[in-house]
Amino acid sequence: MTRFATIIAGSAAGLVLALLLASCAPASDSADAPSPAPPTQRPAAASAKSPRAFLADGFALRLELAVTPEEVAQGLMFRPSLDPDRGMLFLFEVERVPSFWMKNTMVPLDLLFLDGQGAIVDIVENAQPCAIDPCPQYVPSRAVSAVLEVAAGTAARHGLAAGGTIAFKRVPGYPK
Repeated sequence: MTRFATIIAGSAAGLVLALLLASCAPASDSADAPSPAPPTQRPAAASAKSPRAFLADGFALRLELAVTPEEVAQGLMFRPSLDPDRGMLFLFEVERVPSFWMKNTMVPLDLLFLDGQGAIVDIVENAQPCAIDPCPQYVPSRAVSAVLEVAAGTAARHGLAAGGTIAFKRVPGYPK
């Protein structure tokens, strides 16, 4: 191969490599890339069909479900408030002894550890936010299927105690 042919072949290979690399760049690096759509609000009718928990005195809680590892890890962290009629239900595929903490949680919570039928195994009342390690760990006395986090004071206000039962509606696969 002549020197001229080698230069041309090397330049062509470099051009092909540059084109390949440019085509692999993420779309967000492009000025012409569409911006992501803003999050959509749930219609009012959807909130009426949201998962619910019913306490023994008839009080209803609207629930958010934490099922995926990411949702479980995030929990209620960084939220400035939690309405008294709201809660987050953490669901586990198999019973386990979970360890909960209040790291980066901004509001005090009651934690209700539940078996597969919605019976209360243990309650941690008024768990306080924690900003600096080490944070206290909250663990049930035995394996559970779910944990319900509610605003601090909910357990006392509604007479919840170990052995009591919470009823659930529109929670896929729970109670089991």
